[in-house]
Amino acid sequence: MFFTEDREHFFRPLNGKYRGQVVDCLRTFYSRLYSSLADYSRSFNREQVIEILEEAIARSPVLDEDEAEVYQAPARSQREQANWILNQLLEYGWLERQMDEATMHSTYAFTRHGRLFTQPMVEASGGRFRTRHRNTRNTRNALQSFLDQGEVYDLLDAFEYSERIISDFSDVIAELDERKRQLVKEVEAQQVVQRASDEFFDFMEKRFMPDLSIRLSADSVEKYRDEISELIGKARRKRREFKTQAERELRRAVPELIEHVNRSVYLLILDGIETRMHNAASIMLPALRQALNGFTRRADIIMRQLSYTGASGQNRLFGLCERLRSTPEALQARALAAAGQSLSVMDMGFVDPDGIRLQQGRRPRRVNNSVEAVVTNDRVSRKALFVQGAVDLAFTFNSQGQREYLVQALCDGHRIKSQQLPVRDARELLMSAHAIEVGALGGGEFGFRVTPTDNRVGTDYFHACDEFTIELIERESNAD
Repeated sequence: MFFTEDREHFFRPLNGKYRGQVVDCLRTFYSRLYSSLADYSRSFNREQVIEILEEAIARSPVLDEDEAEVYQAPARSQREQANWILNQLLEYGWLERQMDEATMHSTYAFTRHGRLFTQPMVEASGGRFRTRHRNTRNTRNALQSFLDQGEVYDLLDAFEYSERIISDFSDVIAELDERKRQLVKEVEAQQVVQRASDEFFDFMEKRFMPDLSIRLSADSVEKYRDEISELIGKARRKRREFKTQAERELRRAVPELIEHVNRSVYLLILDGIETRMHNAASIMLPALRQALNGFTRRADIIMRQLSYTGASGQNRLFGLCERLRSTPEALQARALAAAGQSLSVMDMGFVDPDGIRLQQGRRPRRVNNSVEAVVTNDRVSRKALFVQGAVDLAFTFNSQGQREYLVQALCDGHRIKSQQLPVRDARELLMSAHAIEVGALGGGEFGFRVTPTDNRVGTDYFHACDEFTIELIERESNAD
């Protein structure tokens, strides 16, 4: 339970007219402890904390003041207010006092929950840089590192990054909806087209281009979904000893993920990553595109409306509306009622088929999280795999090796017949059998010309084969 012991009234400092000062004090102290402004070589005593809080109080407003209180002197000085806020944060569990038993000096720092709740306040102020569009690639990289190194913390990092993919999509969709509502709210009669268009393009350049465009292209979940699924499949197909060791370390590192004694935490994490990638690609990405489409369409409609309104100075309808606004309310009501009576006619039409969408329900996915024993290959299967790999390797060669073989065979000459090619091992026998294929190799200053002699000859390795003449030539285009 959260509200226990010293956290029974945890959020009380954020109530009242001094809540703005408390939030600014928490942000300032957090930046001095954990941001680039932090001095990690020392801790803060009470006097230093008071100075930090005084700095925040000096530029922070007092909320919910009456008009009579605005011009009155404050009840406390800045130092007294800083002491009062510090005591409030200590009492309700935001900060803690740490005593050095050797020197008997007290230092002050955030409690664990105080730091966790202050961090969103700092991030909401917009002063911290955050790469919110790399979590898909981070999931892929963490899974690859786990498969290479076998470190279970890389698997936990991949599990955490996959969760951030969903939360980042939700944040961006919520931000687009909020901006759409804000755009509609701020459009008033006195606004001009230039201001609305500037705000829209400013958002598109500073928010859409650096973040959303990368999320929909370079970091798209559709781009990495198959690769992440392949890595998850490799993790499931690992040897039994590897998975047993990973399961043991996971149960020791994250006991809160153990739902049942007989349920594998290792497979639970892999299934969780796969499910989140499926939801991100199938649900969240279409929702993001729909929200972005709705925002751009709303902005386009508003700017068109403002353009029409701004350019309608000589429009008769605009002039009529201006005259109607200057008339008394009774006359306005009669005129609008007459106009409504004239316009209240039946309008019939056909439904646009493009606007009809049949939503199909999603079937719940069945996930098997039970621990299964991996069937090991017997001796006969391993022997067959070894023989197959050895044969494939023995009969594999490339065009570069074939070219070098013919160059060595020609030595100082420029022409050689196919049955005269040297054969000292099995690889050279294969090279000689495929020697005529060098005639198809292109590029470079020199090349090979293969000419059939229409003769059939026998060799030590072939009963009868066609005879060809292989000649080293210099290409005419480069020779000129």
